[in-house]
Parts: sequence; structure tokens; C-alpha cells
Amino acid sequence: MADMRAKKSGIGAEIDKKLEMRYDQEEEAGTTKAVQIWVNTVLQGEHEPIPSYSQRELHKSLRDGVMLCKLINKLLESDGKSKVHVQKKVASMFVAYTNIENFNNGCLEYGLAKEFTVQSADLWEGRKGPFLNVINCLHSLGFLVRR
Repeated sequence: MADMRAKKSGIGAEIDKKLEMRYDQEEEAGTTKAVQIWVNTVLQGEHEPIPSYSQRELHKSLRDGVMLCKLINKLLESDGKSKVHVQKKVASMFVAYTNIENFNNGCLEYGLAKEFTVQSADLWEGRKGPFLNVINCLHSLGFLVRR
């Protein structure tokens, strides 16, 4: 889907470039690897692990929202709260968006601030710069869990 978009120019291109640089900085700092390890650890035995420490594999694993819903359900359950609905067979973008929205609602229920939730398009499209928002959401959720 992202391949069909027109190439950005002007301020839009500058913003994307800065976001990509920020993603690279977070990756160099080990944030993306830490997020992947944490997600794999929490969901061990309940979901196929993220196979490698690349943005592409992380995107591929999270894109449909199933893994995210399983993650928040595990956290909500441990906190004595109701689970969110997860649609495991994702045949379209709309079903994935519903899963992502359910994940966001679960995050809010768990106590994560709305500013840290995921934008569905950032996750679905998987462009490196905006995908940083997904990493930030999971990173913030991890901090909240430790608190």
C-alpha cells in the first residue's frame, strides 16, 4: 500500500526524513531490540515470536494487530481487568484496524496515556519513520508495566 503513494516533497519529506533519523537513533540505542525481546517474552508460548531484530520483521509480526491484542490481553488479565476482543483471522485492512483499535482501547484501560497509543496507518503501512510511534507506544507500555 505504501508503495502506491506519491513521493512526499517539501515539509512532508523533511518530517519523514527526521522521523526516519529518530527511528535509526532508537534502533542504535537498542530500544527496538528491547521492545521485541519484551513482547516475545510476555507472549512466550502464546504467539509466534518475532523472528529477528529488524524493522521489517517487527512490522510483519505486528501489522494485523493480533500480537498486540494478545499482549494487552495478557497485561489486562494480570491486572484483573477485562480482555479486549481479538479477530485472529485478518483478511483485510479493516479487520486489522479493528484489532489495532481494540489494542489501543486496552492500553487506555491499562492506564497508558492516549498520546502514546498507535495510529492504525502507522502500523499498517509500516513506513520506517511513522513506525517509530508504534515503538514508542510499546516502549511506554513496557515502562507502565514495570511501574
